[in-house]
Amino acid sequence: MQHPAIPTIDWGEALDGPAFTAEEFAHACGVAPDWLQARVEAGVLHVDTGSGAWRFDSVTLLRARRVLQLEATYGADPQLAALTTDLIEEVVRLRRNLAG
Repeated sequence: MQHPAIPTIDWGEALDGPAFTAEEFAHACGVAPDWLQARVEAGVLHVDTGSGAWRFDSVTLLRARRVLQLEATYGADPQLAALTTDLIEEVVRLRRNLAG
């Protein structure tokens, strides 16, 4: 199933900044809140619940956009998209270590 408004992904680095609420996060990803809730419950996306409400950082936003793109482009289920995203993130980390 293809998502009608898949955001273009900048594969660059996430920026530090304020945490997103669940509503802001879903809007930034262009997804419905139930998509977000399902991915959190499946362990695909991590959420900070320290304040009692769900809060997401920009690193998680980048991860969610990658997962969304993999799901939409290749029809990957959330767990496969998460695994692929883990591998992408590891390659980025290793390249950064080699360059630095």
